[in-house]
Amino acid sequence: MPRRRRPPRAGALTDLPPLKILTKIVTLQVAYYICATILILFTSLVVGKQFTPDLVLNWRSLRGDTTVGWTLGLCWMLDSFLGVIFLLVFVSRSKLIPDFALTIHLIHLIVTSLYTRSLPTNWLWWLLQAASASMMTFLGIWSCQWRELRPINFGGGNGATSASIENSNGDVMDPEDVGYGRGKGRRKGRDGGGEYEMVGMKENDDGNV
Repeated sequence: MPRRRRPPRAGALTDLPPLKILTKIVTLQVAYYICATILILFTSLVVGKQFTPDLVLNWRSLRGDTTVGWTLGLCWMLDSFLGVIFLLVFVSRSKLIPDFALTIHLIHLIVTSLYTRSLPTNWLWWLLQAASASMMTFLGIWSCQWRELRPINFGGGNGATSASIENSNGDVMDPEDVGYGRGKGRRKGRDGGGEYEMVGMKENDDGNV
């Protein structure tokens, strides 16, 4: 008897069409590099250093014995923090965050290796990638779960949220009683079954109702 395959976990990448997955990956990667380029370019202008593509794509620029290396590390960590926002916007599902976060850093490893024609051998670069991927994963999962667990506010037609509502006559009414009858005239019933009319009861000669 052939062995049954385990069904994919809920929220896995198999739930999304391949073209949609590829679109999300490209969008996140482009946003990742755009934010990094802007941050590094701004930092270079502030410190008076000439901006070059090596500052973004060359792993040799991340050196622990220079101020430039540590400044670039801070820029990349800030870029990862901003990447959490993009994950929240484009992915939105907490179970997919680790896949996309690790994919971003894997592609960055490939791009860096192709640009320098060698695998990174700098310990600071690898430590930075581990810290960046961890922060993007945990903050991304937390932010998506926070949004998923928020209570859904269906609201009402009038958008009233206060504990009491004042009617046109100046009387304070309970929101639960708004729209339901409490007196004479035609009002809407609490059971939603339609309108009814309040009619006064007459007393007989013996004083009974």
